[in-house]
Amino acid sequence: MTNLKSAYLTLTAVMILLISLSACKKNAFDKTGPVTPTTPVTTDTIPQGPNTVANPTYALVWSDEFDGTAVDTTKWGYDLGNLNVNNEEEYYQTDNATVANGNLVITAKAQPVGGKPYTSARLNTLGKFSQDYGRIEARIKLPTGQGMWPAFWMLGANINTVSWPTCGELDIMETVNNTALNYGTMHWNVNGHVSYGSTTPVADKDNYHVYAIEWDRNEIRWYVDSTLYQTGNIANDVNGTDAFHLPFFIILNLAVGGDFPGQTVDQSLLPESMYVDYVRVYKQTN
Repeated sequence: MTNLKSAYLTLTAVMILLISLSACKKNAFDKTGPVTPTTPVTTDTIPQGPNTVANPTYALVWSDEFDGTAVDTTKWGYDLGNLNVNNEEEYYQTDNATVANGNLVITAKAQPVGGKPYTSARLNTLGKFSQDYGRIEARIKLPTGQGMWPAFWMLGANINTVSWPTCGELDIMETVNNTALNYGTMHWNVNGHVSYGSTTPVADKDNYHVYAIEWDRNEIRWYVDSTLYQTGNIANDVNGTDAFHLPFFIILNLAVGGDFPGQTVDQSLLPESMYVDYVRVYKQTN
């Protein structure tokens, strides 16, 4: 894998943040979806700072290994229907999420339902599990067709009270089409929507990789496998980042079309699936 410099994001010095009151407004949880990231800031343009990680150790507190024969509804709920977000073209339904061979399988199909030409699935842990801080990771194999928009991400558990973007959002894995990039992005509210994100190459995203964040009271670190490629400073609520000191819940979904991948979908490759080997959440113990 390409060697990337680890970056310490001093947000005050890099307010290359887009403040967009009108972009992809999220006023209720059933209207949410990953936001199209702003133009990524490369690690070459992020001011370097001291490494504040002191060899954290972690203990597993929640996981789904997908070893059964069906989605465990004690751990996961569903978002259903046409969510009317990001100009996406899928209709979410439970049938498109299955468990087989030790994987959660989320499948996008060319299947007209509810006025949309495609179906897929979106799962979340809202009301079942949420956490602030720790390590959150998933081992995932991704689709690569034109129009595919898979994501492993988190939203503030208070979204139904304060709405988006005040609740905060953490995109751990987000990629589109056949581009060999993973987008890691944080979104929050400072007199409107602001975001910070960067990318890292994932040349073979149709093989399994571990996508993770490590999150503590000072910073959030993004990884693909063992490569740290971005660090976000949240110490002392710098730049209004207080949302990232509250519990977040987990979301897994496969969108079809939309503002980020574009509206062209390669139907010759459908059905296409996102395979999730596991999702694991840890608390830091030191």
